[in-house]
Amino acid sequence: MVMEMSYIHLGSQTNSSLFLYSKSKAMTDIHPQFITDAAGNRVSVVIPIKEYEALIEELEDQEDVRLFDEALKDDDGERISFEEYVKNREKKQ
Repeated sequence: MVMEMSYIHLGSQTNSSLFLYSKSKAMTDIHPQFITDAAGNRVSVVIPIKEYEALIEELEDQEDVRLFDEALKDDDGERISFEEYVKNREKKQ
């Protein structure tokens, strides 16, 4: 099956750019280009590489925060020094 593709650029002139926010800061202005099939249905999105990299960085930051918050739930308050950690690790090897 061959799918006919056409490119539709939705830029700021059509008020279709997106502005994504994280909890701490405005992340990036996203300028999507949509690839449509012959019927005009959106099937894919193309964004500039810098915007993609900013999205990935933001997602990784959000995952770090989620993992930190999850770790805090299991925190019993016990701490050891780095030196003690190294000694314990050496014993296990």
